[in-house]
Amino acid sequence: MAGHSKWANIQHRKGKQDALRSKMFSKLSKEITVAAKMGDPDPEKNPRLRLAVKAAKATSMPKDVIDRAIKKSQMGDAADYSEIRYEGYGPNGIAIIVEALTDNLNRTASNVRSYFTKSGGNLGQSGSVSHGFDRVGEITYPADAGDADTVMMAALEAGADDVESDEEGHWIYTSLEGLSDVSDALEKALGEATEVKLIWKPQTTTEVDLETAQKLMRLIDTLEEDDDVQSVTHNFDMSEEVAAAL
Repeated sequence: MAGHSKWANIQHRKGKQDALRSKMFSKLSKEITVAAKMGDPDPEKNPRLRLAVKAAKATSMPKDVIDRAIKKSQMGDAADYSEIRYEGYGPNGIAIIVEALTDNLNRTASNVRSYFTKSGGNLGQSGSVSHGFDRVGEITYPADAGDADTVMMAALEAGADDVESDEEGHWIYTSLEGLSDVSDALEKALGEATEVKLIWKPQTTTEVDLETAQKLMRLIDTLEEDDDVQSVTHNFDMSEEVAAAL
């Protein structure tokens, strides 16, 4: 199996910094509220909500915060959020997918467009870059969950499609529909995962130099800081030398 990209490792560490925890909880809470409002407030009867709760628990979100987010969905004054996906190109033509939950489509579209424009990129039409990505489930485990062979066997027995391991950890990929069942089976075999989520996995990646990587990271950071943006996915990679320089 292919080794996980160095960029993903940087992104993984960055996502665990305490400075980002509050914003991460806010985004996860919003997804829980939306999932509960659109379906049943019982996670066992609502696959999307069950996945959202699992993702929240994987980031150590307190149970009372999760419960409040579900309860909020049943309140009459809960905001109505729309799901929207933006596709575009960042510096050096790197493909980027931005997913958002917003109560103001005009505001979000204007903000996202300005972020791309200021970075030297541009937004494209729906489907302009997503055809180069696969929509899959991703389950992340730390390196101490087991060696590569142990995790590989557990993942395959659980019904996963692919595994990538390196010194930083293990990334297990599943079908869209199988994510919840596979993660449940892996939890019994390996313990609780670090992350459980749906992602856009690039079919191919483009390696970038230091200058381009710096521009792309600024754009991604700006997008992720926007309260409406839930996730940002890209198809670039970088050498260990470039990663170290960052």
